[in-house]
Amino acid sequence: MEEYSIRTTVSGRYLLRPSLLRPESVLLTGFHGYGQSAEDELGLLVSIPGSERCTLCSIEALHPFYTLKGKSGACWMTSDHRLTRIKENIRYVDAVLDKILQPSTALIFHGFSQGTGMASRAAALGMHRSSGLMLLGGDFPPELELAGQLPLVHIARGDRDPIYQKEPFMRDCRRFAESCLPHVTCSFKGGHEAAGEYLESAGGFLEKFFSNRFSETPCRSISKA
Repeated sequence: MEEYSIRTTVSGRYLLRPSLLRPESVLLTGFHGYGQSAEDELGLLVSIPGSERCTLCSIEALHPFYTLKGKSGACWMTSDHRLTRIKENIRYVDAVLDKILQPSTALIFHGFSQGTGMASRAAALGMHRSSGLMLLGGDFPPELELAGQLPLVHIARGDRDPIYQKEPFMRDCRRFAESCLPHVTCSFKGGHEAAGEYLESAGGFLEKFFSNRFSETPCRSISKA
């Protein structure tokens, strides 16, 4: 048997909620978890304090399916043809941002669960340079270099999260620290979710972009437990 790949065109879907305040200065772009939808991620972004000052964009994965509960959801990729899927996803995100990102607007990526890998790759490999990267309940892809265009990072985990466990979380935190990448860590009481303590920490991280409080030496760690 011979296997071939052919490049084709599919339509992606994203949700956009304009800033509730003017002028907006931040585009907060989110990536949902496995089996979720753009609506799920947008709901999470809206819950972050300060998000009313941002334009919110929630991008839906290109691969829809029905979950075991019969709900329509989507995923970013599987292990099959992984490198090809990564390139396709990056092109997809770049195309969305080509349409919506305004000059002089700070771009922040947010990912939950499986979406953390997509958010990280968009920040590291995408055409549009970001100012912030927010990761909740999922790891930073080990193959990505901690150099180049990576932005300031907020990384978070619930202390009872059975999916993103403590060991990989601590490994990611060590990687950021050893690479001198400014970052904020948040370990909160909860599971695989965005609990109230997380939302408070995420809102504080977001606030720094409005007040320009990250204009410090690039090598400085802003990490906290």
